[in-house]
Amino acid sequence: MPPRASIVIRAFNEAQHIGRLLDGIQQQTQKDVEIILVDSGSTDDTVAIAQGFPIRLVTIRPEDFTFGKSLNLGIAQAKGEFVVMASAHVYPVDEYWLEKLLAPFENNAVALSYGAQRGADTTKFSEHQHFFEWFPKENNPLQEHPFCNNANAAIRRSLWQQHPYDETLTGLEDIAWGSWAVEQGHKLAYAAEAAIIHVHNERPRQVYNRYRREAIALKQILPKSKFSLRYFISHYLRYAIKDLLAAFRQRVLWRQFLSILQFRLLQYWGTYRGYQHAGPLTQELKQTFYYSPKALGPHKPSNPKSPVLNQ
Repeated sequence: MPPRASIVIRAFNEAQHIGRLLDGIQQQTQKDVEIILVDSGSTDDTVAIAQGFPIRLVTIRPEDFTFGKSLNLGIAQAKGEFVVMASAHVYPVDEYWLEKLLAPFENNAVALSYGAQRGADTTKFSEHQHFFEWFPKENNPLQEHPFCNNANAAIRRSLWQQHPYDETLTGLEDIAWGSWAVEQGHKLAYAAEAAIIHVHNERPRQVYNRYRREAIALKQILPKSKFSLRYFISHYLRYAIKDLLAAFRQRVLWRQFLSILQFRLLQYWGTYRGYQHAGPLTQELKQTFYYSPKALGPHKPSNPKSPVLNQ
């Protein structure tokens, strides 16, 4: 009998986190699952740690990596009726995570379910605020807009077979798939109780590049959308002030003041610069988005274990 669900985890150099996620999966009330790890050439103990658990290993060459392609490779090996996507640097808050994430599929109209995300101790204050805004406490069992996030989501595998993830996008492959599902008349479900902790400890350049590549993807998904310099200024001021007020109410303003200003600046300047980008996704641009600056020399990597990816 095939498992009810297949869990696909994308990973690169996640030795610090992968064990906690896999152990959390083992503790779930939903037992009928298989685990597929898609590794992008880890150079640490990620694979060795993961192989201490009942996983199936799939590899992708770093130079071939995109978020959509790595997911497609993993899902192609899946046998479950549903496919759960989880980032390697997340872990469930309790043993009911999978049960709650899969529950919305009892409604045949639901194509995708996604759960709440919360930050860890290393998460920047503004990203905590971002999580609270986009992942509220209330469920939405029949969501009609396409927002979702593949750090903590599940889809029907039969629908993926009709429409795999877009491998050309630099990010937001989840929202692109959600958009397709909504256009086909399906619903998305937000399950607030299916919560995970999302561990982010990014350097400033990584924050900037994350939002830059997502903006490039969003412009591809929504060709008529715009993000002008005026939008950059207005969004930066709006959210920086909103975060400063929240920090004041929580009595951490002076401790978080510079972090808030920096994060929101990098977020919206990266978004603005992404919208200004024109042209194809070159190998050099892929290196900027997915690789550490020191990882690659002037030549194209031939050893899949040599580069360092920022996933």
